[in-house]
Amino acid sequence: MQNNSIDLLSNFSQSFEDEFYKYAKSRTYSKGATPFYGEDLLKYFYIVMQGRIKSYQFNIQNEKEQTLFVYKRGDMFDVISLLDEKPHDVMYEVLEELTLLELPIERVRYWLDNDMTFNKKFFPYLAAQMRHTEDLAAELTIYDTKDRLINLLVDNVNPEKHFRYNLLNGLSNTEIAKLLGTVRHVVERTLKELKSDGLIEKSRKSIIIKNFQKLLEKTSQMLLK
Repeated sequence: MQNNSIDLLSNFSQSFEDEFYKYAKSRTYSKGATPFYGEDLLKYFYIVMQGRIKSYQFNIQNEKEQTLFVYKRGDMFDVISLLDEKPHDVMYEVLEELTLLELPIERVRYWLDNDMTFNKKFFPYLAAQMRHTEDLAAELTIYDTKDRLINLLVDNVNPEKHFRYNLLNGLSNTEIAKLLGTVRHVVERTLKELKSDGLIEKSRKSIIIKNFQKLLEKTSQMLLK
């Protein structure tokens, strides 16, 4: 398992890495699986080794779904339950064949309290999650669907946007719509408009930006500069 070491463990002592893998167990899940519910994550903490899994909320009354995070290699969950020791009202679905490291959540809390190196790695990641959540809430409140989609396309090629960088690779229009809090046909219509304007090229589950500067000029990010 050490041969598949993740960035989280870089700069750690060999003794900590040995301890880490003593507690870690590998779990695999197939695409489409819904492996976790709220209280399942009170006992264990997970780190993605391979594949992708999303967390989302679903309104059963209007059948609307909002994707919150798409976790990829090196990502960790559930950070909320880790910190407050309470169930987190989100659902999970595997987007790609998934391999996770499962760790006892009490052991992870112990490392946070007692290992300064682990602490320094964890809290910047937590800050990135909080910033992503803040940005998502602001976009859903302030901007229309076209603006949100353009922002997403720009963030998709920005390495500084951890939870959006390379996010769209392999995602269907339906999954993109769930990221934006809308429905598939609205995404498809907006993508056609952007294609007609010469800003993007669209193929099956792939979007290529043809004129990045012009696309950037249309984003809220540019307006805020």
